[in-house]
Amino acid sequence: MLPRRLERLPTVVLAEDATIHRADTFASRLLGLALLADVPDGHALFIPATRSVHTFGMRFPIDVAFVDHDGRPVRVERAVPRRRVLVEPRAFAVVESRAGEIGRFVGRPR
Repeated sequence: MLPRRLERLPTVVLAEDATIHRADTFASRLLGLALLADVPDGHALFIPATRSVHTFGMRFPIDVAFVDHDGRPVRVERAVPRRRVLVEPRAFAVVESRAGEIGRFVGRPR
């Protein structure tokens, strides 16, 4: 079941098994996937105009892809545990997914 917080966000369906929710409000950007019990398979969060994320308040590990202006990954971190801060100066935006699922949403880093 999709968490209510994600249901409210603008959504882009990339494929049958890949849906991205866009975090474009202050609250959705600040919370990200924190405090959620889980995220269903095939769902990710896109956070535009950021170069850093945190995993404080996370209840499960996540994959993080830092992407450039064209959506190409410049760095991918897999299975990031709780209480971490990640920064990538080359990034334009970030995609967060459940650990093991980032490949549905972005390709390999350059």
